[in-house]
Amino acid sequence: MTFIDFFALALFLVLWLVFSWLTGGAKILDRPSLTQAMAERRREWIHNSLTRELRMIDTQILAGLQNGTAFFASTSIFAIGGCFALLGATEQVDTVFRDLPFISYGGRSGFEFKVIGLTTIFGYAFFKFGWSYRLFNYCTILFGTLPMTENAKKNPQETERMAERVIRMNIIAAKQFNAGLRAIFLSIGYLGWFVSPYVFVGTSLIIFFVLVRRQFFSDARLALMTDTAP
Repeated sequence: MTFIDFFALALFLVLWLVFSWLTGGAKILDRPSLTQAMAERRREWIHNSLTRELRMIDTQILAGLQNGTAFFASTSIFAIGGCFALLGATEQVDTVFRDLPFISYGGRSGFEFKVIGLTTIFGYAFFKFGWSYRLFNYCTILFGTLPMTENAKKNPQETERMAERVIRMNIIAAKQFNAGLRAIFLSIGYLGWFVSPYVFVGTSLIIFFVLVRRQFFSDARLALMTDTAP
């Protein structure tokens, strides 16, 4: 492990923190992120559900959000298992990497350190996805407390308070899900470290700029923000 290795790791962590800050509430060129815009659409969805007497559509949406979270949580578990299997094959990897000219191999201890770091990323992602799944479950329960249309009209202030509670829980659950998904995306950049710290710097920057573009300058964001038909 050399200075450039630790520099690359520090840059990776800084980019992670910066991207979390940007999507959490910051703006680029006075543009809110795709995540921030979707939080407002979640609010519109919950308010719109109050006008429906039958809410099977809304429960299906909530079930879909939970299923997607469960899928990524399971994927994270498999990834953690793969990392532990990789640690068990350190001797074989040591033999292979030592003979590859284009890979900056830092020795057995360096390789194990990198794998432990990758395992930590997937472990972080799993806990985020797991907590998100539970929060979406709470959101489903809170959604069930919303009054029917006739009762909502009789007490609009209480209905608004209950709807706001569902909205906040849904946004918090989505925030945890996005944090786990962010870790999965950034782990792709982390894989560059197994080649060399210079590749690690390059892949980290590429993933960072790709994610920033998708959040602030993508067609998906434009489709979400515009009110006119394409």
